[in-house]
Amino acid sequence: MGISIWQLLIVLGIVILLFGTKKLRNIGSDLGGAIRGFKKSMSDEEEKSAEQQPLEKQNAEQAAQADEKSREKQG
Repeated sequence: MGISIWQLLIVLGIVILLFGTKKLRNIGSDLGGAIRGFKKSMSDEEEKSAEQQPLEKQNAEQAAQADEKSREKQG
């Protein structure tokens, strides 16, 4: 009892009659641009996190070295 291909074609025809092909084309391009922007921002976030991990590790190592030096001075 699902939706048949004929029902989908009728709905598609009604949508085209209501909005027109030009408006549907504009909606499609806007949607595509939004998806591209989302993917780009996701890849930028992944690059930032990949860059930050070595920096955080380096900062942790520097902090450990500073702690060792301060212990050597005290002891």
